Amino acid sequence: MKIGILFGGSSEEHPISLKSARQVALNLDPKKYEPYYIGITKDGAWKLCDGPWEDWEDGNCRPAVLSPDRSTPGLLVLEQGRYETIRLDLVLPVLHGKLGEDGAIQGLLELSGLPYVGCDVQSSALCMDKSLAYVVARSAGIATPAFWTAVAKEDIDPDQLSYPVFVKPARSGSSFGVSKVSGKAELLDAVEVARQFDSKVLVEEAVIGSEVGCAILGNDGDLIAGEVDRIALSHGFFRIHQEATPESGSDNSTPIVPADIPAESRLLVQKTAKAIYRALGCSGLARVDMFLTDDGTVVLNEVNTLPGLTSYSRYPRMMAAAAMPFPEMIDRLVALALTRSRR
Repeated sequence: MKIGILFGGSSEEHPISLKSARQVALNLDPKKYEPYYIGITKDGAWKLCDGPWEDWEDGNCRPAVLSPDRSTPGLLVLEQGRYETIRLDLVLPVLHGKLGEDGAIQGLLELSGLPYVGCDVQSSALCMDKSLAYVVARSAGIATPAFWTAVAKEDIDPDQLSYPVFVKPARSGSSFGVSKVSGKAELLDAVEVARQFDSKVLVEEAVIGSEVGCAILGNDGDLIAGEVDRIALSHGFFRIHQEATPESGSDNSTPIVPADIPAESRLLVQKTAKAIYRALGCSGLARVDMFLTDDGTVVLNEVNTLPGLTSYSRYPRMMAAAAMPFPEMIDRLVALALTRSRR
């Protein structure tokens, strides 16, 4: 099976995407798959290359684009002034953040007629905007934090908030641009930090509880939940992918898998994660991040439709703890993508 693996991208999560793609490359079964690695530079140029390794742009790269002809789905690769067509059976977009998880690349793949791993256009866009995800989740009876939004140049009245609050870009990945605000005097600066990453800003009331997550894999009603994890914090708040050397751990957080929570809480977290996944129309995979409060309530934090797949990422750890190693996870994601494409 010929699989195109997209990595890199123009978002601030470009380096994380490279690390995720390396893990995919190391775990692909060469007896089953023939990979074609398509790196997207920070400037947005597409290049067919040898793999997502260090300094990949300096290697044997050729300009490549997706074929716009749905009757010949695949790549058009520029070779000696002429375009060569390479047919693909499937695309695995190992892209995080803007233009990777927000429906943009998914729309391009839909137009090109190529099956792809992960959530579709609608669910990707919905989950990327945390405020919209909250609205849909609430309509499905799922608890969310109290929240406020402000679009470009719109002010937020600091007197209407109950502190502490978290200020976030509404449509950005990881923890880029996120600030914890303890009082009114800090609010405007935090909003400006968030606006460096998105014109729409989300302000949400802090939830007192443990940060937990659940990996979900599947389509429609047939879902598999990975083991639940819990983020143990020594101080501050969880800032995923903000560490200088994440492979060696974080200075304030440790993921505990399986989570050290009561069995009934574990089941409730998994049940709630599946309900959120269905309500938001997810397919393929997603990591659902939640809070578990002291009274046992599960509150939605956010949904990552293409979660990190690095050597230190939470999603593959949770699936491995549920007896699904990385190579099997890839096989299942490929099968799910092909099943959806035939509908």
